[in-house]
Amino acid sequence: MNQRKVLLIEPNYSNKYPPIGLMKMATYFRNRGDEVVFYKGDLKRFIIERIALCCINECKSLAPEIDWDVFYPAIYSYIRTRKGAVLEDIDYSSSQYNLLLEGKIVDAKNYYWSGEWKKHPEWDFVGVTTLFTFYWDITIDTINTAKLLVKPNGRLMVGGVLASIQPDEVEKATGIKPYIGVLNTPGEIDKDDSQIIDELPLDYSILDEIDYEYPMSNAYYGYTSRGCIRKCPFCAVSTLEPVFIPYIPLQERIKGIIEKYGEQKDLLLMDNNILASPNFNQIIQEIIDCGFGKGDKFIQPNTFDKAFENLAEGVNDRAYRRRCFKEIVSLYEKLKGKSDDAFTLYRAMDDFQIRDITTVTKDNLLRIYPVLKPIYEKHFRPQPRQRYVDFNQGVDARLFNENNVKLLASIAIRPLRIAFDDLKSRPAYENAVRLSVKEGIKDFSNYLLYNYKDTPEELYIRLRINVDLCDELGVSIYSFPMKYHPIHSESNFEIDYSHNRDYIGINWNRKYIRAIQAILNSTKGKVGKGTSFFEEAFGKDLVEFKELLEMPETFILYRFFFKWLDGVNSFGPEHWRRCWRKCMETLDEETKKEILDIIHSNNFDDEKIAKFDNPLIKELFSYYSSHRNDIVDPKSDLYKLKQQYDSHPTIALKRKKNK
Repeated sequence: MNQRKVLLIEPNYSNKYPPIGLMKMATYFRNRGDEVVFYKGDLKRFIIERIALCCINECKSLAPEIDWDVFYPAIYSYIRTRKGAVLEDIDYSSSQYNLLLEGKIVDAKNYYWSGEWKKHPEWDFVGVTTLFTFYWDITIDTINTAKLLVKPNGRLMVGGVLASIQPDEVEKATGIKPYIGVLNTPGEIDKDDSQIIDELPLDYSILDEIDYEYPMSNAYYGYTSRGCIRKCPFCAVSTLEPVFIPYIPLQERIKGIIEKYGEQKDLLLMDNNILASPNFNQIIQEIIDCGFGKGDKFIQPNTFDKAFENLAEGVNDRAYRRRCFKEIVSLYEKLKGKSDDAFTLYRAMDDFQIRDITTVTKDNLLRIYPVLKPIYEKHFRPQPRQRYVDFNQGVDARLFNENNVKLLASIAIRPLRIAFDDLKSRPAYENAVRLSVKEGIKDFSNYLLYNYKDTPEELYIRLRINVDLCDELGVSIYSFPMKYHPIHSESNFEIDYSHNRDYIGINWNRKYIRAIQAILNSTKGKVGKGTSFFEEAFGKDLVEFKELLEMPETFILYRFFFKWLDGVNSFGPEHWRRCWRKCMETLDEETKKEILDIIHSNNFDDEKIAKFDNPLIKELFSYYSSHRNDIVDPKSDLYKLKQQYDSHPTIALKRKKNK
């Protein structure tokens, strides 16, 4: 069986969790003896990186006496920028082949910029994952670029969420027919292979091949069930996982990960409806057996030794060369200024040319390891930390009962995420929270869907319910309002809103959406316990909340500044509020509708506003239009007032306390 060159790509969007599907595919291909590379980032830079590495290998064959690895940054930069001055950083004058070497480097630059590389694709198999539909543009661009990287007789495979939800649209935009769903039957890629890719352990090493760092790390990722018994119209699970699979073994996969990559602190499970599984008791027991029972602690393993062990064994040189470098730098930063060992470490790094992640070599890393190992062991004193289990997709409040809540409480669950997507589910939701608190669970979280068929008032009520439950039960509930985006194009819209983030629900408007986003900007996207904090952000009641939705956006974004400004030059939320109320009380219905249409469009065009002669209306619109640009314009008086406000130490302290 010939070794294939396999490239796995995640488009360069921002996301919290690593691509589990690609991690399983990496395991699959490595099991078959293939060379696997993972990339997330600018694909143009990746192409230049590959050309630069090829150039270095050719230069090594001509002049092996020169340490070409140290010149990688300069060669890469020269190819990317075409700046001849960069060549001065590459010293090959001592070689008798100096003219040939310079020619090789210039040829590499021309190879990229002429597009010649497109005629010589490198990869036998390219796999591209996809995620949310609103990442459409960057995803389609990635797929179309990936088409240039696969050999004529190779294969480009596109899968994941977007590809499964909109396969026809993806095929039309790229010419590639996507794979729909999960790889849960043998022979999906190679007919002669009996491996079921979806059941394989994850290859954690690929995460060290890239610069991007996923916010959720140091965890086991996986499923103990697949699919969902519900068919919610706003959810993609019924398309992605149409068959409900009640049990997927967990323990053996975790054992495999520990043996190869080391132990992880937390357990992040992405089951879509775990309480619907008839195997729930068995799943909970397996979670406990894996070391995630209530109160279980985690002691950080020796990641330093594990990284160098895997580098020596050739598990994934591209990844572990970077991982080992990071371990060394992390150790140095920990010791710098605190121990004499920092100087020893720094001197060793200099001796073995451990200076830059792009130039460090495997040989030098393995040579420095025996020098640094005793230093690491001397200072490595891990302390026990609490482990956590997170059913990340949430649990179904309608399925809670005393028995399954007792089981949930027996594991190290934190937070317990309970879905609260609709105000109609309030009785089931409150019952689920109360049952959980009775069993000792104190930390909760949920995503609150809005901009679907709900009203703004319903969002406020759901948020208020959580704040009140926190006060009543002495618990912590973090709410994350999540804006609904269609997952399919809809025939009644001229624009395909599934491919962007511009969709406005039937009971919402652009101004209200922006107001919610502005509020969440100040709360860092979440709403926690604390009545005073909630009322400051969202209003004391529905009347204040609805008024807040109408308030100028910058009054919300810079709320403390404009409150201060109310007392300085009569230009703040209280003055806006008086003007707003007077308009609503005195103007006729037709005029009010015209005003509200402009405000709700969130487009304060001068031409639209100019047609109003009423001084009261002009004053009202002045709050929306006059300061929107002024607050960031250094020449404006408002900007200068903001600088004065920010520099006042007493004000800064009050602002910090209120955050």
